[in-house]
This record gives sequence, C-alpha cells and structure tokens, in this order.
Amino acid sequence: MAESRGSLLAKSVQKHAGRAKEKILQNLGKVDRTADEIFDEHLQNFTRQQNAANRIQKEFNNYIRCIRAAQAASKSLLEAIGETYESQWTGHDLLYVQTQSVDMLWQDFSHKLADQVLLPLNTYQSQFPEMRKKIDKRGRKLVDYDSQRHSFQALQTNMKKRDDAKIAKGREQLEEAKRTYEMLNSELHDELPALYDSRILFLVTNLQTLFNAEHVFHSEAAKVFGELEAVVDKLATDSQRGSYSVKKTNGSSLPRPSSKNSSPLILNNISPITSPHRASTENLPPGVLYRVKATYKYNREDVDELSFDVGEIIQVIEYDDPEEQVTQEEGWLMGLKEHTGDKGMFPANFTRPL
Repeated sequence: MAESRGSLLAKSVQKHAGRAKEKILQNLGKVDRTADEIFDEHLQNFTRQQNAANRIQKEFNNYIRCIRAAQAASKSLLEAIGETYESQWTGHDLLYVQTQSVDMLWQDFSHKLADQVLLPLNTYQSQFPEMRKKIDKRGRKLVDYDSQRHSFQALQTNMKKRDDAKIAKGREQLEEAKRTYEMLNSELHDELPALYDSRILFLVTNLQTLFNAEHVFHSEAAKVFGELEAVVDKLATDSQRGSYSVKKTNGSSLPRPSSKNSSPLILNNISPITSPHRASTENLPPGVLYRVKATYKYNREDVDELSFDVGEIIQVIEYDDPEEQVTQEEGWLMGLKEHTGDKGMFPANFTRPL
C-alpha cells in the first residue's frame, strides 16, 4: 500500500514537471502548441459571461440586504408613528390597519426577491465554477497532448538505433493523450456556446420577475400611503376647526378660530382692528393698519375668508363697510396676503403682529 501511494505520488510529480517544462518551451517558442481559435472565442465569451453573472449576484445580494434593512427601518418608524398618533384622533384605527399593510407589503416584496429572483440567479451563477474546472482540465490535457506529440516526434527522429517497442509505446501514449484532450475539447465546443446563448433567456426571465415585483410593491405601497395621507389630512382639517383644542393652552396647541357670530374677542385688551402694542406701523402702504405673520396654517371655511400657510405675511386693513366690523366678531381681521393680494377675513389668533 505504501509503495502504491509512493508510486502514484511520483507519477503525479513527474506529470506536473512535464507540463511545466512543456509550457516553458512553448512560451520560449522552442516548440509549437495546438491552436484552436474557435475555442479561444468561446472562452472569451464564457469569461465575459461569468464576470457579468458574478457582478449581478454580488450587487443583488447587497440590494437584498438593503431591502431588509429598509423593511426593518420602515416597521420601526411606523410603530413610532402609531404610538404617537393618539387614540381619540380621527382615523386612528385606519392608520393602524394601513401601517400593518405596509409591513406586509415589505415582507411579501422581500420574499419574492429572495425566492423568485435570488435563487434562480444563484443557480445560474453556480454553472460557471464547474465549467471553469472543466476548461482548466482541458488546458492541462492539451499540454499533455502537445508534450506527448513532441516526445513522439523526438523519438522518431533522434534515435540512433530504431527501437520499435519504444515507438509503439510512444504512439500508444500519444493516442491516449489525444483522445482525452479531444473528448474534453469536443464537449466544451458544445457546452460553452449553449451556456453563452442561455444568458438572454435567463436575463429576460429574471429581470421580468424583478421588475414585476418592484412594480407591484411600489404600486400597492403608493395606494396605502395615499390612504395614510388622507388620514393625516383629515386630522389637519379637524385640528384647524378646533376639534382637539383644549381650553387652557400653553402655546403648543393649534388655536381655534372664534365664531364670527360669538362674543367679541379682545387681544391684549386691544381690539385687533386697531394696532396691537407689538405691531410696527412704520413704512406701511396706504390703508394698511399693520402687518401680521401666520403662525398656523388656516383653510377658509367660507368664501369671504382668507386661507394661508405658516409664515405668510398678511396686511391688516379696515373693513370695506365700517358697520360690518361692528356686527362681525372682533377676533377676526380683514387682510390682504402680500404675495398674492388675496383678500378676506381670518382669525387673529392664527397670526402674530410684526
């Protein structure tokens, strides 16, 4: 057993040494090498295809990791929003249902990418290492064939005395090396073009699945977020109408506009139609009593009111009919928006004087 192992090891070392010697002689131009231009073209295509598959697999694995991280971040964010959204606010239950829908969409999306895109991609990519091993083996067998060919040529031409037994053995070794090489070479001439041609069908199938999963996820997510936006819009409307105002505010709650038919509201013990003590009256256009800046967004509820966003500047003016001011609630002012010139009444406590 020990002799057998030693013999096999010696043969292996001898074979590697013979290949190394043959490659050196070929590189130095001392001996010729068997050329196959068609195979060389197949090999270039294979290398390009393998590099592309490796790149796609690497980037898609990274994409999957990012999707899962985004899924976890989305779940945490929506949970925080759900905990912040108070139970008495409009749409509380709907918001909870829709945020759960978002998480389910993320899960379905992630599973589709892993099962229907990544697994087929891994299967496709796994062909290349095995094919590369076969190509490398073909290369070794080609060197062996060339080496036997050169040895047989030398045996035929350099013998001082012809030895038919050595020539016969050399021819037998040459034929064996040739058969081994040509068998691998023939298989690769069939397999490499077939593998290269398969790239189009694979990409079409894989990318269709990927893009369809993306389309479904984003379309369904857009619908859910549209519903969530509508919930928040309704909360904003109700809040502007004072549905959630408390009687005693600390400045952080949205003020409730006074009814235009309720008892008069006086700001700082001064009627708001006159200039408040903090308002500047210098360099104002004719007819402008003072200017205010919106501290809250307000959407008008009647056609004679003025809508505005936070930060907009409004010029306070007299009512067109002085008697109208007497009959209207004094917590409401008449004004012009500076950047549009829109005119209408607005609640004074949604603004602050400049």
